[in-house]
Amino acid sequence: MATFRLDLYVAKNTQEFGARVPRHTLYIRLFRVIGVLRALFRLISAGCLVILFSPTQSAAQFAVCNQTLNVLNIAVGRYAYENFTTSGWWTVGPNRCANVIDRVLDVRYVYVFAQDVFGKEIMRGATPMCIDTKRFDIVGEEDCLLRGYLEARFHEVDTFKSERWTLFIYPPS
Repeated sequence: MATFRLDLYVAKNTQEFGARVPRHTLYIRLFRVIGVLRALFRLISAGCLVILFSPTQSAAQFAVCNQTLNVLNIAVGRYAYENFTTSGWWTVGPNRCANVIDRVLDVRYVYVFAQDVFGKEIMRGATPMCIDTKRFDIVGEEDCLLRGYLEARFHEVDTFKSERWTLFIYPPS
């Protein structure tokens, strides 16, 4: 059946721009097109399989979502390996989220500090920790000024020992 259709195609398309084209040239062109289509189908199929069976990046372990109208800078602190560590900065636009901890939460409390791009504190808490003006990863929460860092008061978020948590920051009222 496929051979008959192929012969009809070749019979209908044996002339190109008024000149006669040999049948073998048309067969070669047709097989090239079929080969390209097969390769494209294989590529699309492989891409779909990769997407279906790859680990999802959208399953953030601790995400911070900005529900304000301002762009926020976010710093995060947590207790890890016998010390508090703080990390920053994540810049989060209005109505956007940022994945600030990518692995499964192994701590109950996560500490968050948020300020707008002008330095106004949007989320402030009671727990003092160290921050820096540039991107940072700081181990320890004591003697911030002596070590050359700034001190900020972080808000404590109780995740109830869940593996994933999303914190929504709303405009101050």
